[in-house]
Amino acid sequence: MPDNQYFIQGILNSDERVITEIYTHSFPKVLKFVLQNKGQQVDAEDVFQKALMQISVRIKHRDLETIRSTFEAYLFTACKNLWRRELNKSKKTVTNDGVMELVSEESDMAYALLEQERWELFKEKLEKLSDNCKQIMMLFLKKVSYADMATQLSYSSETVVRQRVFKCKAKLIASVKSDNRFKNLIS
Repeated sequence: MPDNQYFIQGILNSDERVITEIYTHSFPKVLKFVLQNKGQQVDAEDVFQKALMQISVRIKHRDLETIRSTFEAYLFTACKNLWRRELNKSKKTVTNDGVMELVSEESDMAYALLEQERWELFKEKLEKLSDNCKQIMMLFLKKVSYADMATQLSYSSETVVRQRVFKCKAKLIASVKSDNRFKNLIS
């Protein structure tokens, strides 16, 4: 599989061969994810196209050379986030006498881009934690019970686990808030 720069340049140059390659390699995984999460093929196609547009905008307006994973994993994460956002949006849609407020596609795309940047900052700071904190936070985010964490990590009690979770969360929050990008991402 080519490196990230190959795909970034292909998108930047609107290289049809590279974009076809991206679809060929990455779309099947996105389709499977969307189908497994209450969607249809047309939903997967929309999400995939939006993610590519989102990445294209980021490439043109910001440096995307800091992708910490493969391009394919980055694209898949963007698609997952967009699909989850679509699912959440459909849950929150409330009609009032049949009238719905529609969000413009442009502002929706801007918000999705902002969410992606927040996620990337969070993941970057999570990766910089100690191995122990990273492990604790991953279990915490997966909603593993304190009792199960104590067993898995060989801690003496749930209280010790709670203290570790608290300390690791505090470190993560402080790390995120101390980053210069944080202020731009909260507004």
